[in-house]
Amino acid sequence: MKKRLPIFLLILSLLLVLVLAMGACSNTTSTSTTVKTTTTAAQPTTSTPKTTATTAKTTAAVTSTTTQATQTAVTLNVSAASSLTDAIKEINTLYTKNNPNVTLTPNFAGSGTLQKQIEQGAPADVFISAGASQMDALEKASLIVSSTRKNLLKNTLVLIVPADSTLGLLSFRDLAGEKVKQIAIGDPASVPAGKYAQSTFDELGLTSQLSGKYVIGADVKAVLSYVESGNVDAGLVYLTDARLSSKVKIVAFAPDDINAKIIYPAAVIAASKVSEAATKYENFLFGAEAKAIFEKYGFTVIGQ
Repeated sequence: MKKRLPIFLLILSLLLVLVLAMGACSNTTSTSTTVKTTTTAAQPTTSTPKTTATTAKTTAAVTSTTTQATQTAVTLNVSAASSLTDAIKEINTLYTKNNPNVTLTPNFAGSGTLQKQIEQGAPADVFISAGASQMDALEKASLIVSSTRKNLLKNTLVLIVPADSTLGLLSFRDLAGEKVKQIAIGDPASVPAGKYAQSTFDELGLTSQLSGKYVIGADVKAVLSYVESGNVDAGLVYLTDARLSSKVKIVAFAPDDINAKIIYPAAVIAASKVSEAATKYENFLFGAEAKAIFEKYGFTVIGQ
């Protein structure tokens, strides 16, 4: 007859099996947890490049913003002969588009008037004259930066009549005829075009016959408007002005030696508080973009 194991030994054996089983489960759980932990720890390493790239973009954006903020706002007062009105307005639009921190304030008038304004301390940073004598006077008084004085443009003086004129004028000498009652010219004392007109009449020996017919304009734009309206029989303006109007027609060109004297110099004003910006603007006037605009309006660009 076989002997049976005591009950307590049987229970002990069952307990031992149970303990071993629990130990195995515990090891499995621990291993799984370790794997998950390891995987989780690897994630920051994967995302690091994205964080670095974002930081680089943010730094670049801040740098760009800082650079723009350091561009000081500048206002430039540009005194220019009235015959330059249309060309300078277009050039200024282009310049401020490329230089958004710059505000350009143009002042158009007869060159002599502008000269007097500058002499009296009116705000001006750049001066573009239609005649050399006005610039000469300012340079003699040390009111311009001499090293910045440069001849910029040439122009041509022409005789014009209203587009519907029936007087049949063909030359300057025809102005002496009885049919011509009034001739508009710029003030010879302050308007270069007026001075050139007077020189033309002197050279052709017409001054004594024509002086009583003068209607004096403050600048060439005023002279042009007198002819356009038909309030005068004829007038002398620049070719650039005549080309802008369909209300006038050109009769004759001034003598070559007169037209050879028509030079537009430019310079930076000595009293300018933004001379660096003023010089940069003046240099732009001699560049290819400005040259194309000047030529569109009929000017001849001399260059530096």
